[in-house]
Amino acid sequence: MPLTRVPDCRVEEAQSYVPPDPWKRHRSGFFSCRGVLMEKLQKTIEEWKAMLDPEQYNVCRLKGTERPFSGKYNATKTDGVYHCICCNEPLFDSSTKFDSGCGWPSFYAPIADSAMIEIRDVSHGMIRTEVVCAKCDAHLGHVFPDGPPPTGLRYCINSVCLDLVPR
Repeated sequence: MPLTRVPDCRVEEAQSYVPPDPWKRHRSGFFSCRGVLMEKLQKTIEEWKAMLDPEQYNVCRLKGTERPFSGKYNATKTDGVYHCICCNEPLFDSSTKFDSGCGWPSFYAPIADSAMIEIRDVSHGMIRTEVVCAKCDAHLGHVFPDGPPPTGLRYCINSVCLDLVPR
């Protein structure tokens, strides 16, 4: 089933974010996400591989995951803004980070509603909501409805996908 963008930036009925043909993985052009016009970042597979280390490429471009409690930002308390490692777009403010105990950095809200796209993920025998960077489509992690107030959401994000810029 093809991926379809709807006004609230959710991609419905996606069996898998990464299409079987890796050349179809790269989307380009402009799109609007929650009223914000964004330009998609387009790179070839070779450009991504040259830019990212093997673990970053595996997680961000191939939907892998880092081992729990192994990421450099899991226990970090540094004040700053977390950016996408692939395109440098701001994703999360450190003020929304909390210790969920899950082994990955957890946030209760993105820095802006337009920062990421949510995709229904039915891989591995589970139904989850994947989050990807709205600008470059990097796989970031998943969002779950078991977070703290004020949103009740837990964005469980791979450290390898992030770059923390201290204030």
